[in-house]
Amino acid sequence: MGQEPRTLPPSPNWYCSRCSDAVPGGLFGFAARTSVFLVRVGPGADAIPGTPPFRVIGELVGHTEKVSGFTFCHHPGQYNLCATSSDDGTVKIWDVGTKTVVTEHALHQHTISALHWSPRVKDLIVSGDEKGVVFCYWLNRNDSQHLFIEPRTIFCLTCSPHHEDLVAIGYKDGIVVIIDISKKGEVMHRLRGHDDEIHSIAWCPLSGEDCLSINQEENSEEPEMPNGKVITQTPVTKGCYLATGSKDQTIRIWSCSRGRGVMTLKLPFLKRRGGGVDPTVKERLWLTLHWPKDQPTQLVSSCFGGELLLWDLTQSWRRKYTLFSGSSEGQNHSRIVFNLCPLQTEDDKQLLLSISMDRDVKCWDMATLECCWSLPSLGGFAYSLAFSPVDTGCLAIGVGDGMIRVWNTLSIKNNYDVKHFWQGVKSKVTALCWHPTKEGCLAFGTDDGKVGLYDTYSNKPPQISSTYHKKTVYSLAWGPPVPAMALGEGDRPSLTLYSCGGEGIVLQHNPWKLSGEAFDINKLIRDTNSIKYKLPVHTEISWKADGKIMALGNEDGSIEIFKLPNLKLICSIQQHHKLVNTISWHHEHGSQPELSYLMASGSNNAVIYVHNLQTVIESNPQSPVTITEPYRTLSGHTAKITSLAWSPHHDGRLVSASYDGTAQVWDTLQEEPLCNFRGHRGRLLCVVWSPLDPDCIYSGADDFCVYKWLTSMQEHSRPPQGKKSIELEKKRLSQPKPKPKKKKKPTLRVPVRQELCDGNEEESVKESLGPIENGVSDQETEEEAREPEPPCGVTAAVSKEPVICTPAALGFEKSKSTINNKVTLLKKEVPKEKPEALIKKRKARSMLPLSTSLDHRSKEELHQDCLVLATAKHSTGPNEDVSTDLEERFHLGLFTDRATLYRMIEVEGKSHLENGHPELFHQLMLWKGDLKGVLQTAAERGELTDNLVAMAPVAGYHVWVWAVEAFAKQLCFQDQYVKAASHLLSIHKVYEAVELLKSNHFYREAIAIAKARLRPEDPIIKDLYLSWGAILEKDGHYALAAKCYLGATSAYDAAKVLAKKGDAASLRTAAELASIVGENELSASLALRCAQELLLARNWVGAQEALQLHTSLKGQRLVFCLLELLSKHLEEKQLSEGKSSFSSYNDWPTDSEGSFVERVTAVWKSTFGLDSPEQYQAAFQQLRNIKYPSATSNTPSKQLLLHICHDLTLAVLSQEAGSWDAAVEGLLRAVIRSYDSGNFTIMQEVHSAFLPQGCDHLRDKLGDHQSPTTPAFKSLKAFFIYGCLYEFWWSLSGPCPESSVWLRAAHRSKTSTEQSQEVDSVSPEETDPKPSQPEPSRTPELDVRLSEEGEQMQNACKELLSEKHAGLQSAQRTVAEVQETLAEMIRQHQKSQLCKSTANGPDKNEPEQEGQSLSHPQNQCKEEKNEPVSLPELTKRLTDANERIAKLPESIKTWPFPDVLECCLILLHIGSQCPSFVTQEMQQQAQEFLQKYGNTKVYKRHYQTLYT
Repeated sequence: MGQEPRTLPPSPNWYCSRCSDAVPGGLFGFAARTSVFLVRVGPGADAIPGTPPFRVIGELVGHTEKVSGFTFCHHPGQYNLCATSSDDGTVKIWDVGTKTVVTEHALHQHTISALHWSPRVKDLIVSGDEKGVVFCYWLNRNDSQHLFIEPRTIFCLTCSPHHEDLVAIGYKDGIVVIIDISKKGEVMHRLRGHDDEIHSIAWCPLSGEDCLSINQEENSEEPEMPNGKVITQTPVTKGCYLATGSKDQTIRIWSCSRGRGVMTLKLPFLKRRGGGVDPTVKERLWLTLHWPKDQPTQLVSSCFGGELLLWDLTQSWRRKYTLFSGSSEGQNHSRIVFNLCPLQTEDDKQLLLSISMDRDVKCWDMATLECCWSLPSLGGFAYSLAFSPVDTGCLAIGVGDGMIRVWNTLSIKNNYDVKHFWQGVKSKVTALCWHPTKEGCLAFGTDDGKVGLYDTYSNKPPQISSTYHKKTVYSLAWGPPVPAMALGEGDRPSLTLYSCGGEGIVLQHNPWKLSGEAFDINKLIRDTNSIKYKLPVHTEISWKADGKIMALGNEDGSIEIFKLPNLKLICSIQQHHKLVNTISWHHEHGSQPELSYLMASGSNNAVIYVHNLQTVIESNPQSPVTITEPYRTLSGHTAKITSLAWSPHHDGRLVSASYDGTAQVWDTLQEEPLCNFRGHRGRLLCVVWSPLDPDCIYSGADDFCVYKWLTSMQEHSRPPQGKKSIELEKKRLSQPKPKPKKKKKPTLRVPVRQELCDGNEEESVKESLGPIENGVSDQETEEEAREPEPPCGVTAAVSKEPVICTPAALGFEKSKSTINNKVTLLKKEVPKEKPEALIKKRKARSMLPLSTSLDHRSKEELHQDCLVLATAKHSTGPNEDVSTDLEERFHLGLFTDRATLYRMIEVEGKSHLENGHPELFHQLMLWKGDLKGVLQTAAERGELTDNLVAMAPVAGYHVWVWAVEAFAKQLCFQDQYVKAASHLLSIHKVYEAVELLKSNHFYREAIAIAKARLRPEDPIIKDLYLSWGAILEKDGHYALAAKCYLGATSAYDAAKVLAKKGDAASLRTAAELASIVGENELSASLALRCAQELLLARNWVGAQEALQLHTSLKGQRLVFCLLELLSKHLEEKQLSEGKSSFSSYNDWPTDSEGSFVERVTAVWKSTFGLDSPEQYQAAFQQLRNIKYPSATSNTPSKQLLLHICHDLTLAVLSQEAGSWDAAVEGLLRAVIRSYDSGNFTIMQEVHSAFLPQGCDHLRDKLGDHQSPTTPAFKSLKAFFIYGCLYEFWWSLSGPCPESSVWLRAAHRSKTSTEQSQEVDSVSPEETDPKPSQPEPSRTPELDVRLSEEGEQMQNACKELLSEKHAGLQSAQRTVAEVQETLAEMIRQHQKSQLCKSTANGPDKNEPEQEGQSLSHPQNQCKEEKNEPVSLPELTKRLTDANERIAKLPESIKTWPFPDVLECCLILLHIGSQCPSFVTQEMQQQAQEFLQKYGNTKVYKRHYQTLYT
């Protein structure tokens, strides 16, 4: 395999005559979408020995539309230059070394269709467009020439390799011309013979006409007068052959000396051999050519189905060709080939590169005509990635081009061993999931709702489930079958397939009977849990690895946890507030099995939450638990999260993919970002960790790329912040060039429709857009919001000079012209008023214009009319002559019988219809009395009007009803739905009118009609409310959606939708609404969320008001009250944790004289009415069941303070209720939380506020020394002494050691006034840091004071030097180190196995490096000498450590204790500065502890520093 990054690039663009090229030395480039991908071929690719010698090395990024042409400069010394043309109207010149634009021009006004860099003139680039305009651009002198040869569409052009002024151009209609650009594009030859598009032109590599033995008279098809005059032979045109390939299935060889064809080769129809092509797809032929440089008697061409042919031109009288890869099956392209590029590598191999509609780039050896290698590519978004759990290294890729790729990433001989599966897919592949145990069984889901199973080891078409989703399949998962009627007892598979679709339904499919109906698990959830309200719309499904727990993510951001066998709801996680895109459970095979309860989730918000569900799952609660606090929060992405994957090699390591264009690796346990990958140019859609290499990750995005990348090679550690996100980048890059005529005001430069991830809940990853083919269409980029961009072509049309100008200048010119244009339009529109006034006075149009005109003919004709009329009136019998005359003179019907009149009306009516006046025709029919006929004719032609329908009752009731229905249909075609509904109401079709309005999203009108005309209990009214509410909710109109749900008497959903916005005002309203309608549990959770939002803004008054909404939140009000008082206390002391620019405090009466606890209880009593032990006990019971996760160094300070205050509230409540055991435990939990977070300041403030007199009074309250709370008390006292110890040590190096906490604690006999002053004094760590000073000389008074209280302090410190705790902590450190070493050994072992599998290992030095890296995490003396540790020794260490832990009493292990060795080091430091304080005996004990238990490097280093 190999450790290098790899790229699976986008597919080369289709139907371009030259969109790939190569230069000697091994550099190949091809255009894909809006950029060019570069591939290094040959020895310079640095490929792993044994694998194909090529590597994707970069991308040229800068065009905003499809790249239609790409050509290298083929002059030695300038191989680094290339040119591209694009549908954005520009031609850019690039330096491939720096991948930057050297210069560009936008001379073309129309779509550029052909491009070539002259092989004779090193700075000449020639381009042609669809209107026949050719531009020659000279790079060095920045000059250009405009040529217009023929008003036809140019398809291809090629500059002559022999004469610098000759260019051959092929047109869409089959004409080929050779022009001389030095003579202003004069046509030297016009070559006629092809009768369809010219796809390719190739000049013979040798000049002269001696290389081919062609009979001069043979095949003479054209006269020698190309332009009507004989061209004299000149040295310019003399002697050269030209080959052309056309859509008419022929290749023609032309002689330039005579300007005529000399050979015609017709493509053979070859029998297809096992190509992977859908037989229903009919492809257009593309015939491309390559004339090998060193073999002028041979010509390479493409053929009908992707085959390549080598023609022998020496025998022109018979068709002789050799098929490429004739001996090998399946090596040829399976679809038509667009381009052929020769390439000479550094080791002088002659290669040929081909790009095809089958999305493969193939390399051919011209010596053997065999395929050397293939580079597969993607023709759509990479939606899904999945590694097979059975076939290690098999990566399945779901792509938007309707094909699944299976990439064998472990292949030794081929880096890109990719199989394609297309049968039965026919849509974008949006979800994939391998069967956990069955080999080669791959489930897939598509954009059109299809779910199927592929056997990747056979060529059979997939099995397709008979039950389709109505919308895109979001995700798939294999899990145990849940009880369902669809699965009979006799044939229950061990695993069934679950699919989640865009309509919000999760279906269970039986893999043995996909033809049977799938089971909607909502039915089981509703029955098992007795749910009455509307179930949420599901968007994600994920099974825990043990198959016992299922998680469902929902559109409203909630995640629900269900337990087998009946899907009992045990937990609801209300963390995300937007659509959940991805859920991932931690693997079970790590060194810490309890981590398998971790569940990571990502949504349309940018924050990732990790929850630890161990407690919930193991406790199996009777009623569902609601979780609102995450175990870990991972913040850093700036856009929605689309995919998450846990590393199978590490504990707690997660990778996330986001719409911000990056993938991020996290250490979730520490909430720490580790590395950030920014290689994609689009929004990431999927990410997966390599199952074999701990350093390797694969990711896919909407840039049509899959990247393999290494975490160790990333320079960034966290996602880009602010405006660097990919959304802004893509908006900038994907602006199309508007047509110059359609100018708009500069102020209107806004997207046509909003970006798909701007906060609306519509999930665009799972509803992909755009066509499937690439090249022809815009390849799914149509989903991007477009902005008009100032076109360079506007200026170029005037100047005919190359335009290289900045966007700012262009924007200025554009805005000027736009404003002038607007002014002139206004001036032109003013005079229109007069003609309109004159029109009103004009005579109405005649009803019988033909008859009138016939009555104004010459006198002779009028006289003849009279004679014919007289004859007709007075003839006694039928007279043929008279009848004929009357037919010719139909206008006489006005004066004869009714039949003739009818004929006259018919002729006049037809005339009205032909002239576009149907209303006059209708009036004539009315005169005739044929109202029904009028209505039928008007209905058929879609010309019914209000007047006609109003007259319809004349023809009868049934005709009127029919006419109204027909008119309503006509109005619908004209998008006048409201008017159509009104007409339907006129014939009492209320339900039809309502349905019509509903189906066209006129919900407001539909509800108004339904409420006005139907019974109040009619179910259609509720259905209207719910449908409209769902759409409003999706569009982000939450308040109106809530009204709809209330109208439908679905108050629960109304409250939920109001809360979706997530801001404080919305949450409060939702909580009040839930309270009004009796949803108390929901009301309480929303009110608490509202209070937490206000807490972030430090709006204490608002937070308390929110909590007042529900009585069950009284306990939380106490927590928030204590938090407010503590924050105010910290702010007064000017601590950073309490500082705030603005805080809205409650106006509570506080006694500044009393202790902090007294102040808190005084406020509780006055404000909340707490004054009896029973009330305190009730509040305690409310709060005790709320558990918060343990703190880490990354926990935000506001969240930390809230959690600490929760513990402190419990402590104060217990204290007031007389329960001192619980009070001690609450205090200790608060201290431990601040200790774990590394926030020493907060820990000391807790001590000073809640233990101003130390811990002795608590001992008195606890009484019995054998109390269960005694270990907790000892731990609390130890932390108190630990804090005092630090402050004393710091005070020794400060100028005023008298103010230290240590001395303060030693003088408790002082007056209360003195105490309060000292407690409020700022400890040294909060003051400005001062430079280190020499130890100040202590005054005699201080020494006296120390000696008086020394013994008491020493006794306190002895409690810190607990041998049992030191032993426990040492054993725990050993366990952690051994686990880390084992994990590292596993990673190294996997790496070595990986290396062995590739060519017997790349390097002999590998084992030595393994040994060194193994020894790195260890801390024994062996490892310091870089010797590896054996597995048995590690196991022995682990066992010994666990035995030591087991022997220790439970009371020691129950509560944390300050680090004993750390305390030893502090005491030794204090002893070195203040010998009188630390006794010799205590120093000796500290040294013994350090020597006995301090075998970690960090302690050894500090110990050595102290004693050297």
